[in-house]
Amino acid sequence: MSVSKTSPLGWPQPQGLWQPSHEKDACGVGFIAHLKGKRSHDIIQKTLTMNAHMDHRGASGSDPATGDGAGIFVQMPD
Repeated sequence: MSVSKTSPLGWPQPQGLWQPSHEKDACGVGFIAHLKGKRSHDIIQKTLTMNAHMDHRGASGSDPATGDGAGIFVQMPD
């Protein structure tokens, strides 16, 4: 799977309580899961895409030998 980190995603349309004007340059968190706990490869693909688009989280710091612990958690197989 190839994920572009440079493609502009733009802001989604305002909805509910969320407004783009309230956004600030700060750390981000993403959470992707199936509400009924269904396992699927699609969830992993979406998570990898989200993680790749979060360069601002600090994982690409000046020292390539260290990171911030960012990544994904998956359920261990039985």
